[in-house]
Amino acid sequence: MTDASQEGARSRSTGGSQSALGDREFLAIADHGLIGDLRTCALVGSEGTIDWFCAGRFDAPSVFGALLDPEQGGAWRFEVVDGHVTTAQFYFPDSNILVTRFLTEEGVAEVHDFMPVVKAHDPDHRQRIVRRVAAVRGTTRLRMELAARPDYGRVTPDVELVGTDALVTGGGLRLGVASTADLTAEHGTVHADLTLRAGEEALFVLQVLGEGEDLTPGDCEDTAHLFTETAAFWREWLSRSTYQGRWREMVNRAALTLKLLTHEPTGAIIAAPTTSLPEEIGGPRNWDYRFVWIRDAAFSLYALLRLGFTDEANAFMGWLSRRLEDQGDDVDPELGPLRVLYDIDGRIPDTEHELDHLRGYLDSKPVRVGNAAAGQLQLDIYGELIDSVYLFNKYGNGLSYDSWSDLTRVLEWLMDNWERPDAGMWEIRDEPRHHTTSRLMAWVALERMIRTARQRGLPGDATRWMQVRDQIYERLMDRSWNAEIGAFVQHEGADVLDAGVLLMPMVKFVAPDDPRFLSTLKAIEERLVSDSLVFRYDVEMSADGLEGGEGTFSLCSFWYVEALTRAGRLDDARLALEKMFTYANHLGLYAEQIGLTGVQLGNFPQAFTHLSLISAALNLDRALG
Repeated sequence: MTDASQEGARSRSTGGSQSALGDREFLAIADHGLIGDLRTCALVGSEGTIDWFCAGRFDAPSVFGALLDPEQGGAWRFEVVDGHVTTAQFYFPDSNILVTRFLTEEGVAEVHDFMPVVKAHDPDHRQRIVRRVAAVRGTTRLRMELAARPDYGRVTPDVELVGTDALVTGGGLRLGVASTADLTAEHGTVHADLTLRAGEEALFVLQVLGEGEDLTPGDCEDTAHLFTETAAFWREWLSRSTYQGRWREMVNRAALTLKLLTHEPTGAIIAAPTTSLPEEIGGPRNWDYRFVWIRDAAFSLYALLRLGFTDEANAFMGWLSRRLEDQGDDVDPELGPLRVLYDIDGRIPDTEHELDHLRGYLDSKPVRVGNAAAGQLQLDIYGELIDSVYLFNKYGNGLSYDSWSDLTRVLEWLMDNWERPDAGMWEIRDEPRHHTTSRLMAWVALERMIRTARQRGLPGDATRWMQVRDQIYERLMDRSWNAEIGAFVQHEGADVLDAGVLLMPMVKFVAPDDPRFLSTLKAIEERLVSDSLVFRYDVEMSADGLEGGEGTFSLCSFWYVEALTRAGRLDDARLALEKMFTYANHLGLYAEQIGLTGVQLGNFPQAFTHLSLISAALNLDRALG
């Protein structure tokens, strides 16, 4: 299988006898847009195919999973029947409504894809995917195939035609398909053939039906209203952003993407809507990211607060407060009061397992569901958590007494355990180590608790907190500093670097012009930076318990921009940021990683990357004045 194109416009020839699903190749990860309803998301390929969708919620089994297996996974596809076609995509301005254009010599047609969201916290919300096909010029012949394959492609459902609609059942799932076109069904797949002339349109609505809920006939009747209301919802939401700087278009798209990754009913923020998109094509570094990482969500809170989205910050703080309350007195002696990641409801995920029946993206196996990192000790999460609480207390509604009491108990545990080796922020699956970033964020936890207590006059053993904080500081300066290399290293006694130490001036551990940090920045540029792209560490020199390689981390690349900004190298920072923007896909979205050829790798789109883009742009804007 050859690698797929990353261009925003795609060109191909079609034939009337071509199978829409059986002969399909994988699209590049970057050749996708995202739509959602604040409960789940769908990925729409640049050729008009929905090839990833989990019904109900982000972490449910997939219904459309062609992203991981074009033959078995299932997809919902539109295809121009004859001739040469070029496709292109864009978002309806200031919204998460996606438009895919099909351009041929005979005509131009568009598919408008969205999941209706008409108001915040809508008690009458119904989950639907709306696909409106409109002819713009000339005549276009298209074929539609909807092949739902529930339970990660393990189920071929039953399809019952009900008048002009269809009912799809199987794998514990009920889906309704309403359409203005004539539908047929065969082997668990719904079909329609369309001939549209300029000004004509066809409507398709996929309904996710609850238990005992009937198919709603004629569900296409209010499609125009739903489009208008959904566009208005996204525009009104985005209008609350306080950012008016140089890179408004990129920051706005990053904010809209972060919003899509929030689960409105609970306030949770997931890391990404996909699972098992590889960090190296053909490699085994394929993970399920459809969970709430304390680390990622805490940084997301920072970005939301900086942009003025206090409602989302309040909602996530509510989710986080419930996790703190859940700890009680029954603390796991090995893993501590908090886990690295949770599911949307705040539960510890089931054990990681593999789906052997799926090929994996571009035959990259295994395909994983669940994430074993939930059973790791990662001490840095406490610093990220408490730093986000500190920011919320500073810029948001402030802390309650109960939340403060919960935090002091968390801090007591951290003070007794900060010297332990752990898996680190990159979740190595090798022997635990004394990671520099874990020590750094433990220092942050104590320093922010001291600040918060002073600002609010809150109770706590400030004397002991300061003593332990200073012990960690001295430990970092003594054992994580390698004088021969002239840099802070990945872990105590190491001679390898880690891009995570770029956080040091960002969290106020060192001044941005501290000689030790400037020396570290220089070493990172020499060893981990390729153009503007930054590797998180050298996988060949640092055993992490995994086979294969990986791309550069987009998150670290934006951290690099911010480090340059804080070091006063504003021209270098601006150039690096502009270069990073060229690695976004045609819609302004980023996967977790970028290969040296510019190909996007890893789960897509990743919240961490978009929030770090926001932070880098805001801070560079402020520095440039």
